[in-house]
Amino acid sequence: MAEPSELSRYIESYVDSSSTPAQQAASLDSVGCLVKSDSLTLEALVRELQIYLTTTDNVIRARGILLLGEVLKRIESKPLGSANIHTLVVFFKDRLADWRALRGALIGCLSLIRRKSVVGMVTGTDAKAIVQSFLDYIQVQSLGQYDRKLSLELLDCLLERYSDVLASLGEELIYGICEAVDIEKDPECLMLIFHIIETVGKLYLDPSGPNTNFVEEIFDILEAYFPIHFTHPVGDDAHVQRDDLSRALMAAFSSTPLFEPYLIPLLLDKLSSSLHSAKIDSLRYLRACSSKYGAERIAKYVRAIWPLIKDIISTYLEDPDFSFTLAPLNGFGPSKNELVIEALSLLQQLILQNSNLLVSLIIDDEDVNICIKTTASYEKYNDIPVQEKKKLHCVGCILHVMAKTSLSSCNEVFQNHFSRIMDNLVSVGNLDNPQNGEVFPSQRVKFGLLYLCIELLEGCRKLFSVSEHPALQYVLEHETCCTELHRFSTPLFNAFCSVLALSNEICPLDPEIYIGVKGLQILAMFCSDVFPVSMLLFEDILKKLMSIIIEDSNKMTLWEAALKALFHIGSFVQKFDESEKAMSYKSLVVEKAAELLSINDINLPLSLKVKALSEIGMTGKINMLTVLQGLRGVVFANVSDVCASRNSRSFETAVQLLECYSCKLLPWIHENRCSEEFIEQFAVDIWAHAGNCMDICAPFEEKGLLDALMKVMKVSVASCSVDSQNTIILKAYTVLSSHTNFQLNKVQRMPLSPGQYDISHRDEWILSLFASAIIAVCPKTHIPNLRVLLDLFMVMHLRGIVPAAQALGSIINKLASKSSSAESSSDLTLEEALDIIFCTKLWFSTSDMLQRTNRTNGSAMVITDLCLGGANDRLLQINAICGLSWIGKGLLMCGQEKIKDIAMIFIGCLKTEEQPLDPLVMKCAADAFHVLMSDSDVCLNKKFHAIIRPLYKQRFFSSMMPVFQQLITKSHPSFSRSFLYRAMAHIISDTPLIVILNDANKLIPVLLDCMSILTEDVQDKDILYGLLLLLSGILTNKNGTEAVTENAHIIISCLTRLVDYPNKTLVRETAIQCLLAMSELPHARIYPMRTQVLQSIAKALDDKKRSVRHEAIRCRRAWSHH
Repeated sequence: MAEPSELSRYIESYVDSSSTPAQQAASLDSVGCLVKSDSLTLEALVRELQIYLTTTDNVIRARGILLLGEVLKRIESKPLGSANIHTLVVFFKDRLADWRALRGALIGCLSLIRRKSVVGMVTGTDAKAIVQSFLDYIQVQSLGQYDRKLSLELLDCLLERYSDVLASLGEELIYGICEAVDIEKDPECLMLIFHIIETVGKLYLDPSGPNTNFVEEIFDILEAYFPIHFTHPVGDDAHVQRDDLSRALMAAFSSTPLFEPYLIPLLLDKLSSSLHSAKIDSLRYLRACSSKYGAERIAKYVRAIWPLIKDIISTYLEDPDFSFTLAPLNGFGPSKNELVIEALSLLQQLILQNSNLLVSLIIDDEDVNICIKTTASYEKYNDIPVQEKKKLHCVGCILHVMAKTSLSSCNEVFQNHFSRIMDNLVSVGNLDNPQNGEVFPSQRVKFGLLYLCIELLEGCRKLFSVSEHPALQYVLEHETCCTELHRFSTPLFNAFCSVLALSNEICPLDPEIYIGVKGLQILAMFCSDVFPVSMLLFEDILKKLMSIIIEDSNKMTLWEAALKALFHIGSFVQKFDESEKAMSYKSLVVEKAAELLSINDINLPLSLKVKALSEIGMTGKINMLTVLQGLRGVVFANVSDVCASRNSRSFETAVQLLECYSCKLLPWIHENRCSEEFIEQFAVDIWAHAGNCMDICAPFEEKGLLDALMKVMKVSVASCSVDSQNTIILKAYTVLSSHTNFQLNKVQRMPLSPGQYDISHRDEWILSLFASAIIAVCPKTHIPNLRVLLDLFMVMHLRGIVPAAQALGSIINKLASKSSSAESSSDLTLEEALDIIFCTKLWFSTSDMLQRTNRTNGSAMVITDLCLGGANDRLLQINAICGLSWIGKGLLMCGQEKIKDIAMIFIGCLKTEEQPLDPLVMKCAADAFHVLMSDSDVCLNKKFHAIIRPLYKQRFFSSMMPVFQQLITKSHPSFSRSFLYRAMAHIISDTPLIVILNDANKLIPVLLDCMSILTEDVQDKDILYGLLLLLSGILTNKNGTEAVTENAHIIISCLTRLVDYPNKTLVRETAIQCLLAMSELPHARIYPMRTQVLQSIAKALDDKKRSVRHEAIRCRRAWSHH
């Protein structure tokens, strides 16, 4: 039990009005914890509180009751006996009459009502007593906002949980609710009110019930809020948004059909409002209420609703988009205008509900019929007047909705409009019986009629889609829409082909292209279960589209449209398991596309062949396998041709296909979880062909092909499981050991000449390819003979083969440490590998050849000596630094402490006190920090299974910055200082912004110093731009405001010098944007620099780049106001 003195102290602190809110909250929490932990019983607490609960001091009594109520709130899940609950109910419901202690009473009642049966809940009789007391004593609208909210929450909770018991209160309850909710304006309270009325409407306002005389009164309360006019600020601090209120009000309106005589006329009237939100809400409410009120009640309003819907659609509908780059997958897609979207949704709802009545109104509508009749007189889209185009699109959308909504409406519109449209098309051109593939005069096919046909076809196709309507999988041969489609399918095909023939001749952006291709696409995408388009017609469509792919590459709009159509048709056939169509698609499209790669006597460029092949392959797993098999044969045939005859055309073909495979096909295979069998085999085949290249006499020097093969190898290995990776690596090692001159069993004595070591291009190629495979393996993948490979990579990276250095970094990153519990497939630990790299000595022999040895005699040096110039060979030193940077990156990412030693080696290359170093060496050492900190796409990333320790950049930044700042302070020659700044710039620019912001006040001067130094050399422009972006991030982040204000003077001085920076446009543009951001700082802080800024901006007004001039104008305007 809690000590009485301790409890009394908590109570006194809470009820004492002189206590701070924090002290009161702490005391309340303490009392609540005592009760929850059974250190204090509720009875004991009430006894201790007795004097506070009954005192005549209004303030103390209110605080005492509030304390008890808050404690009950904290123990809602704690079991209580029924007697205790009843006693508490009696106490709190009586206190509802005490207006000075009302808040505590409301909280107490609410806490009791929310209790669940498993822990003891309020009985129905007690709940009714609380409601009766609520109705008798509480005038809700006379209370403050928080107390009103509590009152409404209590009322809402009572109605939700005790509706059956409260029904006996009858009219008294309804009247009390009306009185409580009237004239409320607070958003949070309104949300509760709307939910209360929704509950009342569902439970108590039955058409045959006794409370119908309150319907008009309740509706009058709700009507005052429609449409929602929300004036509260929108933002993160606003708990309730306008849309929340609107949805809640809509739910209240639709809670009972008794609101229909009052609501529907109101909504129809608001549809004519000039207020945009009122129109949208009216449409939404009509749709919601029509589904709730029922067809019989809504039927009498249909004749009034239809003209209003038609008017909204015709007024706000945008012109159709005939661009294939922006078009939807099928048809013309929904409008982007919110009013039109809501109007069409309402139309669809009403057709479902009152099909016969509304459909007949639309069929007989004079405007619709005049539009169809007028459209028949125009041959081309551009001939149609602007207003007529809008009417045409409006009618098309309406017909589309009719066709897709229900079978009956689809039949009606096909019987009355589609047949008439097709009769007009057939009458103007003999489209029924083509002879020998003849295309009839396209100028006689009316664009508008074809457009309406497409809208009807797409609507009907959606209706019959198996995915959306599984109940319609039975045969519908005798339905009107199907018989009409059967009847006119061939004329439609000919009409679409005909309009394409004309569009080829007119304009590359002609809408006729869109109409023709979309029409063919939609015809081919009807499900066979409901509308069996003949296989002959389906194949004719595929042949037509493929003929465009092969013959019309000079008409890019048409070509791309045909390719997109083929993609959607193929995806559809695969998705709906249309086996017969799938076979035709495979033979006529997929296999034909694969064959195109081997055909050289057509005018289709290679880039388009590759694009067509990839798009068609992505239609499904089976099609992708066919494409991959065709691609594999062509790739290796061309690689072999390059090796044998150095054919430039074969080189280009191989590179483009490999790029397609790595950048498009492999990601698709991974995303769609296809079998990795092909990926593994493709990688193994690369190694088989790499091995065969040893028999080729011609040197292998095609760098572009090597890069493409390396990228494929990396992505392929990374995509495979460990077992598949083991297979690939084993094959790669076999080729490396048996088809090169490296002699891996003697690699420890391999000679290395610092400037001229004779290695064949083929061997370098195979080694680089092998390194790319090593880069991408998982940590658990077994790498054979790893010790020897480390020796080989060490030798090769000193020769400047960068993939060897990257492979070293990846191996080091993925090796397990002795102290680590992580699994590893290697018998080599991280410590042993580091010992090989850093302790194995390299020495000069008598023939001036650098060799690897573990001996301690001779002119020996480790890699550290090479980095610091011990070999007196600049190229060797640069290669050593480059290699060590990748090794260091691997260590840094996995959190190894050895990285600090490597960083100090690089810093040692930047100091010139002892002996001057070559500028290129110092630049390489500075850029090594970029390798360490930057995110690499080529290795050591998540995609290639690198081990990445969280926050590794932050830790490295924190450890290096003090070192660099100290070195810069002590460095005397400006030459050395510039490279120190360059290195520090790399570290800063690659560190996450949030880290910089934490210490921005100290870092901003350093950042500006780096920027000033980097402006001197044109080669530093990209680093400068990176720092400028970082500064921009500081300026625009609220956490950096204080530091920016403190350093405003030096920031502006630096930025004004960059306004006319000549070497990079983005630097000038971003500098001006930063100055614009600086104009938001306090006036007194930046006004002294106003003249300086305006003078520098004046130069930028004449900049040769328009983007810079534009930013300069904005900046000058902002600073002129100061």
